[in-house]
Amino acid sequence: MIDLRAIRIGIEVSGRMNYYSAADGMRIKASGTKYANATQNECSVTISNLRRETRDFLLTETSPFNKNRTPKRLVVEVGRVSTGLFKVYTGDIISAEPSSPPDVDIVLKSKTGNAANGTVVSKSAQATSKLSAIASAVATDIGATLDFQALDKLIANYTYTGGALGQVNRLAEAGGVRAFVDDTRLIVQDFDKAVRGRVKILNMNSGMVGIPKATEKGVEVSYLIDGESVLGGTLRLESKFNRSLNGDYKIDQLKFDVASHEDPFFYQATCSRL
Repeated sequence: MIDLRAIRIGIEVSGRMNYYSAADGMRIKASGTKYANATQNECSVTISNLRRETRDFLLTETSPFNKNRTPKRLVVEVGRVSTGLFKVYTGDIISAEPSSPPDVDIVLKSKTGNAANGTVVSKSAQATSKLSAIASAVATDIGATLDFQALDKLIANYTYTGGALGQVNRLAEAGGVRAFVDDTRLIVQDFDKAVRGRVKILNMNSGMVGIPKATEKGVEVSYLIDGESVLGGTLRLESKFNRSLNGDYKIDQLKFDVASHEDPFFYQATCSRL
C-alpha cells in the first residue's frame, strides 16, 4: 500500500492561522533553504486550485500596502498520511503574487525573522555580561525561544545598534559561537558541537537518495524528507558506496523541496565533519 505524502501550508493573519492542505485538492509546491548561521532562512510556496475568494483574501492580507502591519506568518508542514505532519519551516511572508492566466496560482515568499529585521534597537550591556544573558535579551527582541547550548562566558562592553535581527550575527561575533534562528528558536552553540539530542542516521534504508558527495568541509547528501533532521544537528552517514565518507557530521545548511503532485520530496543537507 502506498503511503501518500501530506503537505499543509499555514498562513497566520491577525493572530488567526488559516490552513491550506493538499488533501483538500490543492496543488502545493514548497522549497527553501535553512542556514545554521545568521543568514535568514528563506522559503517559496506555490498554491494552486484556490478559490477566487481565498486567493483574493491572501493577496490582500499579505500585501505590503495593507494597513494591517502585523507580521503575516507562513508555516510549512509535510509528512505522510500514516504518520502525520511535522514542521519544516516557519517565517514571515515578504511577498505574495498571483500567477499569469490561465493558471490560478499564488506564490508566497518568506524569510525567517523578517518582521524583527525592521525593528531598530540600541543595546549597551554592563562592563561584563554573561553570554547567556545577552542571548536571552536577543531572543526576546526577535520573538524567539532561546536554546542556549554553548559554554557560557563573560562578554566585555557589549553594544549594538541596528535591526533587531542583526543582533544574531553580533551575538555570534561577540561570543565566538554559532548563533542562528531555526523557525521560532534562537540556537546558540559552540562551533565544534552539534545540537544535543538530535541524530539523523542516514543510509539506504532510511531514505538516502543517490551517493554522498565530498565537499571541502564535509559532505553533501540528499534524502527523503523526514521529521528527524534538525538544523545544526548530527547526521550519521552510513553509505555502502562511499564508505570513506561514513561518520558523524553537523548539518550546516538544509535545503528542502516538496511537491504534492510532482517528484520532489527531499532534503539536501550540506554538512561539516565533527
